[in-house]
Amino acid sequence: MSKHVLLKDKAKVHLFLAGDSTVADYPASQAPMAGWGQMLGAFFSDEVVIQNEARCGKSSKSFILEGHFQRIVGKIGNGDYLFIQFGHNDEKPDGTEPFTTFQSFLSQYIDMARQKGATPVLVTPVHRRRFDEAGRLVNTHGEYPAAIRELSELRQVPLIDLCAATEGLYQSLGPEDSKQLFVWFTPGEHQNYPEGVEDNTHFSEYGAKEVARLVIERIADMGLPLTACM
Repeated sequence: MSKHVLLKDKAKVHLFLAGDSTVADYPASQAPMAGWGQMLGAFFSDEVVIQNEARCGKSSKSFILEGHFQRIVGKIGNGDYLFIQFGHNDEKPDGTEPFTTFQSFLSQYIDMARQKGATPVLVTPVHRRRFDEAGRLVNTHGEYPAAIRELSELRQVPLIDLCAATEGLYQSLGPEDSKQLFVWFTPGEHQNYPEGVEDNTHFSEYGAKEVARLVIERIADMGLPLTACM
């Protein structure tokens, strides 16, 4: 089934992505590893231009301090969108605290987008693939998703709860079948990973597309002008 996007007018809309490695684009040398932002364009018509500025290893703080934020500032404009997904790397020792510095840095993205006439959208971090002995998914993100949900309400920012959505996806597949969403290879199985790999954080192209599909479904549920339809 094909996907199309219905826009209020025919003007090009730029959808900017700020985020980490689970969102980012990957080179062919790392295929089939892919971020969901890399697959998002497949669901949109030509009237939507995806500007994926997500970078591997970045937190809400380091994305700003290292200058990645400024690339968006220089290009985003009236009628555009900024999707913001952080959390994975904010959890690190040099990252942020959920209800203080994390929310403060996220607010900089929100304020900038609104000042430029664009629409900010907060996105909770995707789950890592980690199950307990009973086959239940384990939350590895602590209070960061809750901090994003709270900020969404406080600042009246649209929210895509990918943490909840990916929990449902992984749980529906279970501990074994959910491996297909990620980069899992035995030694010698794939030329890009000759020694094998068991990665429970980064998506395969298939997994990235399935998560991108979740994003599209939630855009439709919210009724944003970026309305996707089957």
